[in-house]
Amino acid sequence: MDDEITKNTQISYDRLADEYVRRIYDELQHKPLDRQLLDEFAARVKGNGSVCDLGCGPGHVARYLREHGVQVCGLDLSSELVERARQLNPDVRFEQGNMFALNAADATWAGIVAFYSIIHIPRTDHVPVLSEMRRVLRSGGLLLLAFHVGDEVVHFDELWGQAVSLDFHLFCADAVVLALRRAGFEVEKIVERDPYPNVEAQTRRGYILASKRSQKGFSGG
Repeated sequence: MDDEITKNTQISYDRLADEYVRRIYDELQHKPLDRQLLDEFAARVKGNGSVCDLGCGPGHVARYLREHGVQVCGLDLSSELVERARQLNPDVRFEQGNMFALNAADATWAGIVAFYSIIHIPRTDHVPVLSEMRRVLRSGGLLLLAFHVGDEVVHFDELWGQAVSLDFHLFCADAVVLALRRAGFEVEKIVERDPYPNVEAQTRRGYILASKRSQKGFSGG
């Protein structure tokens, strides 16, 4: 992804950090399907090793997994959101980082949750970033993705009263599935839902659960 886009995204979320916490931190209590999918994910990864909440924001997904017995850490591009996550969840480790170059050794994590973490990444960059996720997952490790469903790019110069420069990319599930398979993942489950009224942005939501195939079954490309 272009360095200027990365910088703008980081600065934008730094500016939005306090309002993000206010609007987003408690949202899971209003999203039953999200909780169901996280419960299923937690049941499969619990006891297998550490899981990363990638693009963790203020750490609400990491907190949910921690409360369900998962050993979890969090990573986000925004240093301000990382700081808020640390304050709100002192028993979880959070770090600043870039998902294109994760600061983790090969086969480190038992799972990755990436809720709306690819929404600022153009479709042409999906295979590289998903391949990086695959690199740090153990064999058979799980990836749970959430994204906005569509085929457009929505740009914001202002959000929640703050000046920003953010492109929100919407994706159809087929495109994400194709990128996952090209990156070496086995797709296990695809779910879509309509938006919850008065809870979130009114876009259709997509979720995909995938697992890391063994090297024998991975042809790349």
